[in-house]
Amino acid sequence: MIEEELRSVSRCLDFAKLGVRLSRPCDRIHALDFQLFDYWPHAMPMSCLPIPGCVRSVVIVAAGVMLLQGGLAGQAAADSKVGDGRRVFENGCITCHGPQGRGMPQSSVGFAPPSTFPDFTICNATAREPDRDWKAIITEGGPARGFSEIMPAFGGILKPEQIEQVVAYLRSFCRQASWPRGELNLPRALVSEKAFPEDEAVITGAVNGTGSPGTDFTLAYERRFGIRNQIEASVPFSFERPESGDWHGGIGDIGLGYKRLLFSNLRSGSILSVQGEAILPTGNHARGFGTGVLFFETFASYGQLLPKDSFLQFQSGVELPTRPEEANRAVYWRTLYGKTLVQGMGRGRLWSPMMELLADREIATGERTNWDFLPQLQVTLSRRQHIRANVGVRFPLNDSATRSTQVLFYLLWDWFDGGLREGWK
Repeated sequence: MIEEELRSVSRCLDFAKLGVRLSRPCDRIHALDFQLFDYWPHAMPMSCLPIPGCVRSVVIVAAGVMLLQGGLAGQAAADSKVGDGRRVFENGCITCHGPQGRGMPQSSVGFAPPSTFPDFTICNATAREPDRDWKAIITEGGPARGFSEIMPAFGGILKPEQIEQVVAYLRSFCRQASWPRGELNLPRALVSEKAFPEDEAVITGAVNGTGSPGTDFTLAYERRFGIRNQIEASVPFSFERPESGDWHGGIGDIGLGYKRLLFSNLRSGSILSVQGEAILPTGNHARGFGTGVLFFETFASYGQLLPKDSFLQFQSGVELPTRPEEANRAVYWRTLYGKTLVQGMGRGRLWSPMMELLADREIATGERTNWDFLPQLQVTLSRRQHIRANVGVRFPLNDSATRSTQVLFYLLWDWFDGGLREGWK
C-alpha cells in the first residue's frame, strides 16, 4: 500500500525543484498527512527530511502544480506551442479553483478558503480588475497583491504568454460582456470626475498657498450597483480665517448624485458616462460655507486609453440654481492627460503623473472664464492597490491677484477590494 510505504519512508515535496515559490517559510512538506495518492507522482524522487507543522492545503496546491507541469510537458511533446489557457487551467488551477471557476469544496481541498478566495463567475468582482493585477497574482502569488499565501507563484513554471492565456480563460467565466473592464478604470484626478462607476471613499483637501488662510475638505462616498450605475454622496467642510478675525469652520452644501455608464469598449479603449447631482443648501451662507440655493448639476465624463499606458479624460457640465436671481448659472470643462508607470516589471506600485487643465465660467454679464493648471501625482500605497494618494498644486492662469494658488490632495479607499487594514503585506 502506498500509505504504508509513505509511513516507512520519510518523504516530502521539494517546492524549489518544482519552480514554485511559497510565500510562507515552508519549502518542504511532509507527505504522510495527505490523501493525494491518486495523483502522487511515485516515480519522482522525494527523499528529504520532514518539517512538521506545514498545512495540508499547501500540498494540495502542490498537487495541482505537479499536474500542471506534467500537462505542460505532454503538450510540449505534441505541439511546439503550449496550448490555450483552458488546458493550462485544467492541468493545474482546477485543483483549487474548480472546473467552473467557483472553487472546489472545502472537503476536497482540505482548507477553508480565505474570504478573498475568488469566484470567477461573479462579474462584479472579476471584470473590474485589470489584467495587470491578475498577471501579478499568477506570477508572484497571492501576497503580490496582499491576498492569501494559499495562492503560490507560478512565474517559475508558466511563460508570460501562457499566463496571458490563463487570464483570458479566467475572463470567460464571466458570461456578461457588458460589464466595463478594469483597464478603463483610469486613475482618479484631483478635480475631474472619471467615467468608471466605482465603490470608493475619498477625502479630498485643498489648502490656500496664497491669499487668506483657509482649508477645504470633501468626504465622498461612492457605491456601485448593477452593471452601469453608481450613487454618490459628498459632504464638504471648510476652515478659514478672514484678514480680520479668528479661525472658524463649518459644513458646506451636501451633494447627492447618480452616475450612469452609457458606453464602454475595451477594444477602442473608451468609456462614457453621465451624472446628475443635487447640491443641497445645507451650509451657512452667511459665513461663506454654502450658496444658500439649491443647485442641480449635470455633466458627462469621458475616458480614453492611449498607447504606452497613457490616457486622456474629459469632463464638461453645467450648474443650474433653482433661484437664478440669487445665484448665477455656470458651465465648466476639464481636460486631463496622464500616464501610469509601474514598478517591478509591471507588477509593483503604480505611479500616475497627471496634468489637468480646468475652466469654469458663470453665465452672467461681465463674467470671465477662469483657467487653472493642476499638475499632480497619484501613487498606490497598499500592495492590493486599493489605498491611493494624490497630491498636486493648482495654479490660476488668469486673475491670479484675486484667486489663490492651492495645494490639493486626497486619500482614496477602494472599499470593495478590502478593508483599510487589509492588503498591505
